[in-house]
Amino acid sequence: MTKPQQRLVSLDVLRGADLFFLVALQPLLWKLCEAYQSPFSLALKAQIDHVAWQGFSVWDIVMPLFLFMSGITIPFAFSRYKKGEPKNVSLWLKIVKRFFVLWILGCLVQGNLLSFDIYRFRIFSNTLQAIAIGYLVASLLFLFFKTKWQIVVASLLLIAYWAVFYCFGDNDFSPIGNIAYRIDNVVLGRFKDGVFWKNGEWFFSDSYTYTWILSSLNFSATILLGTFAGSLLKTSISENRKTLLLGVIGAVLLIIGFVWSSQMPIIKRLWTSSMTLFSGGICFLLLAVFYYVIDVRKIQKPFLWLRIYGMNSIVAYVLFELVNFRSVGTSLFYGLEQFSENLYPFFIELSQVGCVFGVLFFMYRRNYFVKI
Repeated sequence: MTKPQQRLVSLDVLRGADLFFLVALQPLLWKLCEAYQSPFSLALKAQIDHVAWQGFSVWDIVMPLFLFMSGITIPFAFSRYKKGEPKNVSLWLKIVKRFFVLWILGCLVQGNLLSFDIYRFRIFSNTLQAIAIGYLVASLLFLFFKTKWQIVVASLLLIAYWAVFYCFGDNDFSPIGNIAYRIDNVVLGRFKDGVFWKNGEWFFSDSYTYTWILSSLNFSATILLGTFAGSLLKTSISENRKTLLLGVIGAVLLIIGFVWSSQMPIIKRLWTSSMTLFSGGICFLLLAVFYYVIDVRKIQKPFLWLRIYGMNSIVAYVLFELVNFRSVGTSLFYGLEQFSENLYPFFIELSQVGCVFGVLFFMYRRNYFVKI
């Protein structure tokens, strides 16, 4: 644990907004929507849940933004090595350590590692592992190649993903017929999420349609987009020009992603190339707005509380996913169930959200910031 270095406030606030939506706002809104059924609540639930297959919802931006923000940190962490500082052993150890720590945390959160049951263990199934892959690729590219070549590689990753579908997958983007799904079945096998053991045999669940191996090409592309944004923010051009460029890049990516979707659908579960560009455009636009409001116009006070989530984002994610604080709620609110049957699940979820926030707030006030 270490104290934070000087950084752009907008980056911490935007990361915090993403994590707040993930670990607090969405779970609470979901319980309220279930408690009060109405056309409005149904429409809201559609936006705070993943799209079943093709398309894009508000909730679908959470993971791409998490990856994008991870990429932004790379130029801030490694720029000095681009300027002639030796790339010593400690640098490589830092990169490798971050990769493995993120991977193990992903196994803890979603890979059933703590069950100590080989029949339940999953190798590659979590957002943190997607970040680990992309971070490794983006870090090495940033350290050894100029920005123009990083852009070339990011473009090649997007094209390579499309080419696999076009050349070997018959352009099949159906949930269980697509080539990315089939690659996962072959490579991950019984360690693939969605696989279950029954009567001495392994079975692949048709309901699990997320993909990881081929999608890693575009996980890396998403983090590279964040790296480009971070590099832009570190330049010496004016703040207003940075804001404008972030907005223009975001708009261009949105348009390209939307146009490409006519040939390759926007499917988050597959992390298609069109989805990568479309979501990347949204990330650039969000960054432009947050940067302009918070770091250029200095309107900070209403948003600073989000840094509680943003400056310990990995802790927030792992705590919410791994530790069940709902038992606190069942102990404190058990008597309310008879009076507020519909809202009782909301109060239980509130205990989970509140406990996670309490831990993060304590760490923030004590200046404890976990850096992996």
